[in-house]
Amino acid sequence: MAEQNNTLGVWLMVAATFVFAMQDGLSRHLAEIYPIPMVVMLRYWFFALFVITLTARNSGGLRRAARSAYPLLQVFRGLLLVFEIWVTVLAFTLLGLVETHAVFACYPLLVAALSGPVLGEHVGWRRWTAIGIGFVGVLVILQPGTGVFSPLAALPLLASAMFALYGLLTRYVSRRDSAVTSFFYTGVTGAVAITGLGLWHWVPMAPVDWLWMGALCLTAVSSHWLLIQCYAVAEASAVQPFAYLQLPFASMVGVIAFGETIRTNVAAGAAIVVAAGLFTLWRARQKSIA
Repeated sequence: MAEQNNTLGVWLMVAATFVFAMQDGLSRHLAEIYPIPMVVMLRYWFFALFVITLTARNSGGLRRAARSAYPLLQVFRGLLLVFEIWVTVLAFTLLGLVETHAVFACYPLLVAALSGPVLGEHVGWRRWTAIGIGFVGVLVILQPGTGVFSPLAALPLLASAMFALYGLLTRYVSRRDSAVTSFFYTGVTGAVAITGLGLWHWVPMAPVDWLWMGALCLTAVSSHWLLIQCYAVAEASAVQPFAYLQLPFASMVGVIAFGETIRTNVAAGAAIVVAAGLFTLWRARQKSIA
C-alpha cells in the first residue's frame, strides 16, 4: 500500500480539478462541432499512446504495468471512465458547463454513500443525513419548470455516479496496484472500448481544430494522472473536499468562454450540495482521528 501524504494529495487534487475544468471547456467546444464518440476516441488514442510509451520505459516495461492484483476491476475502471466521459460531454453540449457541474457536484456525496460497500467504511446516520440534504440541494438545482429540470438532468446524475464509483475503485486497487498500473489500464481499456464506436462517427477535422484537440489530449492525460496519483498517496477523506473546486473552476470557464449564466436556484442548490458534502467528509475525518 502506498505511503500516505495528505498534504501532497490535497495539492494534487487542486491541480487535477483545475485541469479537469480546462479539459471540460475544450471538450464542449469540440463536441459542438464534431461527433462526441470521435472526440472521445481521438482523446483516448493519444492517452493510450502516452501510457504505453511511459510504461514501456519503466522497469519491467509493459508486462509489469499490465500485471495487476485486480485485473477485472482495472478493466471495469477503464470502461467506466470512458463511458462516463461520453455521458458528461453530451451533458455539456445539452445543458452547459455550469448546470452540468452543479448537478455533477453531488458525486462526492455518492463517494461517501458508496464507501461502505466498496471500501468497507462505516457510514453513520449523520453522514446519511448529510447525503440526504445534499440531494435536496440537487432538487433545488432541478427546480420544476426551469432550466435543467428535464430528462436531460439524468445525464450529469448518471455521470456523477459513474465517476464516484471510478474514484472509489481507483482508491481500492491502489492498495496493491501501483499508479502506473492503474494509469495503464485506464488508457488502454478506454481506447480499445471507444475505438469500435468512434470510427463509425469519423468526419474530417479542420486544421485549427487539431490544435484544440491536441490541447484536449494533453489536459486529459495530465488530469487523470494527477487524480490517480492523488488517490494513491492520500486518504480519500482528506482530499475529497477539494474535489468541489471543479465546480467554480468549470463555472468560470462556462461563463467566460461560453457566455453561460448562473441562475439563482442553481447557485443555491450547489451551495447546499457542497455544504452537505463537506460536512460528510468532515465527519469521516473526525471518525478516523477518534
